[in-house]
Amino acid sequence: MEVILLERVPKLGQMGEKVKVKDGFARNFLLPRGKALRATESNRKRFDDQRAQLEARNLELKAEAEKVHATLDGQTYVIIRQAGETGQLYGSVSTRDIAEAVTAGGVSVNRNQIPLTTPIKAIGLHAVLVQLHPEVEATVTINVARSTQEAERQFKGEELSTREETSMDDLGLEIGAALAESDGSLGDR
Repeated sequence: MEVILLERVPKLGQMGEKVKVKDGFARNFLLPRGKALRATESNRKRFDDQRAQLEARNLELKAEAEKVHATLDGQTYVIIRQAGETGQLYGSVSTRDIAEAVTAGGVSVNRNQIPLTTPIKAIGLHAVLVQLHPEVEATVTINVARSTQEAERQFKGEELSTREETSMDDLGLEIGAALAESDGSLGDR
């Protein structure tokens, strides 16, 4: 199906372009959300008549998005989750969790504005894009930790997901040192 784009759509085209898309994408996404019109002669004339209004509306939305970008870009948000000793989360951090954390931080963001390809499944600092407008993106840092103290340590640069393991050789040295300090016997039996 051919459609006329009413706004810039990532990986598809700019406003006013006539593009060919799959029927389901047009019917289920572009047309209901007001991002495109069917490419008919009457709709082409209608678009040409409304082009100035659409461009003005797009500029207003972009200006608002840039204001939000100024406050949001570079911010860090902490999300507390349970995790194993190796740093693997028992669950995951999804776009909904990130949107809730950003909204709690004072900027209203919808989960559809966060193009997270895979959920976050490990503790640590994760850079996440927030798409405020088709032409404006902000990057926020999501600090996933087990506690607020751990989040602070992680933010300072400490690596928390590694685990110190004691080898059998180290264990033997510790037992030998303990025996040397004592009288050499293993104690009363």
